[in-house]
Amino acid sequence: MDTTQTELAEALIAAGHLFHQRGWVPATGGNFSARLDESSMLITASGCHKGELGEHDFLVADFEGVPIGSARKASYETLLHCQLYRFGGGVGSVLHTHSIANTVLSRRFDRIRLEGYELLKLMPGISTHEAVVEIPVFENDQDIARLARVVDDHLSAHPQTPAYLIAGHGLYAWGDHVAQARWRVEALEFMFECELHSLQKGVNR
Repeated sequence: MDTTQTELAEALIAAGHLFHQRGWVPATGGNFSARLDESSMLITASGCHKGELGEHDFLVADFEGVPIGSARKASYETLLHCQLYRFGGGVGSVLHTHSIANTVLSRRFDRIRLEGYELLKLMPGISTHEAVVEIPVFENDQDIARLARVVDDHLSAHPQTPAYLIAGHGLYAWGDHVAQARWRVEALEFMFECELHSLQKGVNR
């Protein structure tokens, strides 16, 4: 790896350690990536444990999901990362998690409404807790190319969407760089946990 790739890998490795400690990426679940340039990304290879990542667990792929200079297999969901990099020129990192809260909520609702949380200010374009953000939930689909098109259609119609969920599967969040994407995952997972606790306690907001 060159210096840039090594630095990005280290940031993604640190995110993986943190997310695994929080219980958000069990075993080989989840995948992480970071933009290298206008046509390629560094992304976790298929089948690696996200809490035990090393530099050898990453590969470079283009925005069609094709590995560059590597015999390793790209993640099954690489095309979802590609969609976000192609859609948003400012997207610098994409992180995907599988927490209990986001999995349970996404199996129950077709969108998650977040309102009144201080941490909403970590979402793009929001400067007050007096805001409402709806996180869309898409049906899971083993045809990832088709799912990527569904996501692309939604983001084209709702470009301010800060993240999305796949039903029973997990969260996709992104940012201008790895740290910002990580902060947004942390904020969203916290709010999802609050929503799940409220649901379990039967709290009406």
